[in-house]
Amino acid sequence: MVQKTTQKTIGILTSGGDAPGMNAAVRAVTRAAIAEGYKVKAIYHGYQGLIDGEIKEFTSESVSGIISRGGTILRSARCLEFMTPEGRAKAYEQYVKAGIDALVCIGGNGTLTGAMDFADEYDIQCIGIPATIDNDVNGTDETIGYDTTLNTIMDCVDKIRDTAASHERIFFVEVMGRDAGWLAQCSAIAAGAEAAIVPESKTDVDQLAAYIEKGIRKSKNSSIVLVSESPKCGAMHYADRVKKEYPQFDVRVSILGHMQRGGSPSARDRILASVLGAFAVKSIKEKQHNVMVGMSNGVPVLVPFAKAIQVQDKSDKTFLELVSKLSN
Repeated sequence: MVQKTTQKTIGILTSGGDAPGMNAAVRAVTRAAIAEGYKVKAIYHGYQGLIDGEIKEFTSESVSGIISRGGTILRSARCLEFMTPEGRAKAYEQYVKAGIDALVCIGGNGTLTGAMDFADEYDIQCIGIPATIDNDVNGTDETIGYDTTLNTIMDCVDKIRDTAASHERIFFVEVMGRDAGWLAQCSAIAAGAEAAIVPESKTDVDQLAAYIEKGIRKSKNSSIVLVSESPKCGAMHYADRVKKEYPQFDVRVSILGHMQRGGSPSARDRILASVLGAFAVKSIKEKQHNVMVGMSNGVPVLVPFAKAIQVQDKSDKTFLELVSKLSN
């Protein structure tokens, strides 16, 4: 028989960019917490909602039917005020007023950084759950939302290839991942793209020149190139270079944008969110403090916030080499 805890209250919020599977995590935390004898208080609009006191008690019925829904039923917002000591002081007032004893924060690096600062300042129990489509959080093999987004990109590229082949064009397809090339390189493999161009800081070669010389000039009349978004060297930048340096090629750009965030989460993301959500509650019960729950080699693990928010390059040159090898 499961030993029930003395009834306490767990708060839960989602923050930053939405990611498919956030709702599955909210559901898992809510139901696992209730099963262990906790009350659950849902906080709407992330840290901004915590500051403003947008807090509502959840029951099991509150999360019924949400596992298949994309986005987040708790809504999300980026909150500059929470980045200040004054903003966090207001949030703590509402935290105490709501009778919350521990806080589960679902999101990416910004969310985890906010949770770390909040926990450090007020000595409260915060547990983070990594949810971001970029898959750029340290200490976990995969983040909630990444797999769904990868499948969305693959589906889009499959459709774009039909047009590229019909008109003998080069298509530069821009995907999210401003500081991480993981989405670009893995979706390139999955969709059979001819090349992937990741952030410039990750490579010491002119990726466009290497691609042109090895690929399109030799044997192909059309091709797909996946490019990580960047304000300076995204898909438009490389398309303009081709027009100037290789005017013989017909070039088009497709920026997938926010469609990458939406959609029903994949089975993999639902499972990951469910496992991590339940593990977060287990960690609270075991009095763990100020850590993120992650997944390492199929096993849930605890990662200190300070380690989780470290900038990590999950891109892998062997993956880029594989894209090149398979495109011959």
